[in-house]
Amino acid sequence: MSPPGAEAAPGAAPGPGSASPRALFGGCWSCRLLSGAGLLMAAVWVYQGPRNAMRKGIPPSMGAIAQITFAAGEGRG
Repeated sequence: MSPPGAEAAPGAAPGPGSASPRALFGGCWSCRLLSGAGLLMAAVWVYQGPRNAMRKGIPPSMGAIAQITFAAGEGRG
């Protein structure tokens, strides 16, 4: 029972939770592929920075090691 004067707005869902939640990006596969490829390319770019320095014979710093570890973790996801 609803209180007097409480009318449903036109186009409103009939009850709470009855509308299905919309998927992230609306289920757009091209958006998912583009963002996934972008994430992987970012991980490769972050990984290659310290790796190129190590190839030149420069010993890795703690920051470079953390950067490689972060990039390896991103690439697995």
